[in-house]
Amino acid sequence: MLVALIIACEVGFWVLLTGGLALRYLAKKPKLGAAVLLCEPLLELVLLVATTLDLRGGAEPDWKHGVAALYLGYTVAYGHYTVKWLDGHAAYRLAGGPKPAGAGYGRARAVHEWKLVGRTVLAAAVAIGLLQIAVWYVGGSGDTGSLQGWQFTALRMTGIRALIAAAYTLWPKRAPAQAELQNR
Repeated sequence: MLVALIIACEVGFWVLLTGGLALRYLAKKPKLGAAVLLCEPLLELVLLVATTLDLRGGAEPDWKHGVAALYLGYTVAYGHYTVKWLDGHAAYRLAGGPKPAGAGYGRARAVHEWKLVGRTVLAAAVAIGLLQIAVWYVGGSGDTGSLQGWQFTALRMTGIRALIAAAYTLWPKRAPAQAELQNR
């Protein structure tokens, strides 16, 4: 049941996001669109409560609880960022708004990547915290090895994100050479 709920929360996130943006830009109802977008955190609250109730009901801690914690951490750290990014693109495509700025090149891109590392650290901290609470909650009555394994997974994801940012710092992405081709 928990896996189905995680999938439902992910699908629900995109349905609410699409619906909110459609109301905002296609139906020209920005307040209603914003209200729909504000309903998205309710999905994460439902998942948190369901995961807690699952453990409270005596379920053996396993990968499903780990995935739920990582999902919750990701939505805390990246949820608003994703909505804001897509809102900017929807405003540009559907309402004639300004073109959203990209991540850039060189130093600007490296700074952007390190900001994403910060978000990933936040996501990992939330996931690790939720998993630690679950470990304490289950206590000695159950096998918490799976939950602790997912804590290390969150740390590995953070490390990978930091390696990506370091690569953009050491080997900066350069702007396309289109300007050179036009001058020839």
